[in-house]
Amino acid sequence: METQSQKYTVAYMLDVVLQKHNLKNDAALCRAIEITPPTISKIRNGVQPLGFMLLVKLHEFTGMSTKEIKTLAGIASE
Repeated sequence: METQSQKYTVAYMLDVVLQKHNLKNDAALCRAIEITPPTISKIRNGVQPLGFMLLVKLHEFTGMSTKEIKTLAGIASE
């Protein structure tokens, strides 16, 4: 059985964004939000944290609240 902490990760959040916006892969998302593919790869793989600027870009692109994005990413709201 999957726990909430296992399900809600940055990779999960990115997958939700890809699916909701019918994007084929991370490269398509990078083009849509104007960031470099290595950046999204580092974030997806936990090498780099989900920063404020990417959070804002995802909010603007998806229309999702920053709170919803952070929840899907498993990041506790402060």
